[in-house]
Amino acid sequence: MLKELGFLQMWRLICWLRPPSTPECTSPTLKSYCKSKINPAHLTHNQFIKITDNGSPENKGNGMLERLNLDRIWPEMKAAEEMSPRHLNRLRRLLSMSQEYSPRNHLGSRWREYHGSNDWSGLLDPLDENLRREVVRYGEFIQAAYHCFNSNPATPADEPPFPQHVALPDRSYKVTKSLYATSSVGLPKWVDEKAPDLGWMTQRSSWIGYVAVCDDRREITRMGRREIVIALRGTATCLEWAENMRDLLVQIPGEYDPSHGQPKVECGFWSLYKTHGVQVSSLAESVVEEVRRLIDLYKGETLSITVTGHSLGAALALLVADELSTCTQEAPPVAVFSFGGPRVGNRGFANRLNAKNVKVLRIVNSQDVITRVPGMFVNENIDKKLRNTKITGVLNMLDNNMPWAYSHVGTELRVDTKMSPYLKPDADVACCHDLEAYLHLVDGFSASNCPFRANAKRSLVRLLNEQKSNVKKLYTSKAKALTLNLEREGSFPMSSCLPSPS
Repeated sequence: MLKELGFLQMWRLICWLRPPSTPECTSPTLKSYCKSKINPAHLTHNQFIKITDNGSPENKGNGMLERLNLDRIWPEMKAAEEMSPRHLNRLRRLLSMSQEYSPRNHLGSRWREYHGSNDWSGLLDPLDENLRREVVRYGEFIQAAYHCFNSNPATPADEPPFPQHVALPDRSYKVTKSLYATSSVGLPKWVDEKAPDLGWMTQRSSWIGYVAVCDDRREITRMGRREIVIALRGTATCLEWAENMRDLLVQIPGEYDPSHGQPKVECGFWSLYKTHGVQVSSLAESVVEEVRRLIDLYKGETLSITVTGHSLGAALALLVADELSTCTQEAPPVAVFSFGGPRVGNRGFANRLNAKNVKVLRIVNSQDVITRVPGMFVNENIDKKLRNTKITGVLNMLDNNMPWAYSHVGTELRVDTKMSPYLKPDADVACCHDLEAYLHLVDGFSASNCPFRANAKRSLVRLLNEQKSNVKKLYTSKAKALTLNLEREGSFPMSSCLPSPS
């Protein structure tokens, strides 16, 4: 009988069985519904599906329906709901050519707090909307580095590097310096002979990022300071992968505080950071020289330094921040925003960064295995508890002597692929480590105990383009059907909004 009933008639049947205004209502779910003072029997179909600007229902009747789980007793209800105008309107917005963002509010006097002065205390869970916007913005700086690398992948060994054109997502910034990383390992000559077309993958020196500075007076006022950004991409060449595998800890040259422990970092990361190329300086020399120049150029202004990177770039970002924090006598505040970063050094290195007041926010996907390497498997929370027990001396001894005693540094913002309604729960390793997937998860993150936020802003176009096999079939089929319909109407040329692969 239920199948023969219309949508409105079914609602009236529910109301007849359990009127919302009944004072004897004892179910917590129905109690919350009663408080809304809305009688669904009086709603028209159009009123029921009316949508607010942020994509959430204006009335609570639909929430009541979802909480009743009627799709279990009436499967057709689930299909009707999933293909309702509400869902299609939301999907159409998320596939829009015009990118939407969370509000860019005035940070003003609170900029140091958003830059990590208090280790982002009280801003992460639930996630502050201003911080969400800033984190996504830094991720897009990294995406610009990936795109630039793809357009001109390597530096010829016998020619000086030419300046790279970087299409920044934020026009308030200008690029002032290209950065290169050089590997200290090489591949056999027969590789070049057998695969000459892959020469760009075997280059010892490759473009890895850039330095940019905010040059817009209105944006400087909004942020409360002039910002210097260093953005670094992840692994992209064979030799960089080879360096990633060199996972023994090596000591950082120079003096250190014995109370903090001997600072050590991964051999391969240190090699990429410190090695000179044929025609280029090391990454360490280039970034320090440029930041010193900018600090001198804008002397007297309020400045900040933000280093952001993904994967390998996240690891190098910590080495960059460590050196920039003491590159001048009055160095500006230094913060790192890293995405999918591996462990970089031991506890002595983490203590060194903390002593230098370098602030680190690690954005971590729970399903991303890269964030749990290199080194022995360590649960940071358990390790922290053990440090307060009698065995702390044994742990410190292991930190100083074990070649794989790695430790994370900084504050963690944890997201999870399984929280996204669009991605498959069993998404593959590549998807869980993908930068666009990270930005998608951050944009939808509300709190650790809350679902993906309904008013997420970030477009799904790039995610569908790069991770189509990991997106739930329901949404890929919807997106395909919706795109075809809009293309027929002449209002949605899908091909024009697809970015180049990164």
